[in-house]
Amino acid sequence: MAERFNFDDALVTQAAALLEAFRQARLMLATAESCTGGMIAAVLTEIAGSSDVVERGFVTYSNEAKAELLGVPMALIQAKGAVSEEVARAMAEGALAHARAQVAVSVTGIAGPGGGSPDKPVGLVHFGAARHGAPTLHARRVLGGDRAAVRRASVELAFALALEAAGLR
Repeated sequence: MAERFNFDDALVTQAAALLEAFRQARLMLATAESCTGGMIAAVLTEIAGSSDVVERGFVTYSNEAKAELLGVPMALIQAKGAVSEEVARAMAEGALAHARAQVAVSVTGIAGPGGGSPDKPVGLVHFGAARHGAPTLHARRVLGGDRAAVRRASVELAFALALEAAGLR
C-alpha cells in the first residue's frame, strides 16, 4: 500500500465514502476553511482520483481572506465575529459563488489553545453547507480536546454536513 500523509485510517475511510457518494451523484465540492487550515481539502485529496469531486478549496484564515476570496462582508465579520453562524453561512455561499461546484462546505472556529472567550469558548466551531437551489445549512458545535482534536473532529463534521447538503445523508 502506498504511504499516506498523516491522516488516520478512519478519517481517510470517511473521506473515501464522501468522494464515492458525490461521484455517484455527479456532484462537485468546494471547501472554505478557516480553523482547519485546509485539512478538509487535504484529506479528500489524499485519495487518488479525488479531482472528479473536489473542485477547489479556499483557506481563508484571516478576516481579509474571507472578504476578498469569498465575498464575506467585512461589516458582517465585524458585527457577528469571524466565528459565527452568519459568517459560516456566508463562507459556504461565497465558496459556492466562486467555484464550479454544486456544493460547498465551510468551517470557522476557535481551535485553541488560546483565543476563546466566555461567549466563544475554545472548541467552538460553526459549519456551513450550501447547495445551489437549497437553503444553506448550519451546525454549531463546542468540541473538546486539544487543538488537533478540535480540528480533526471539525473535518468529520464538515464531511457529514456536506453529505447532508448534497442530499446524500
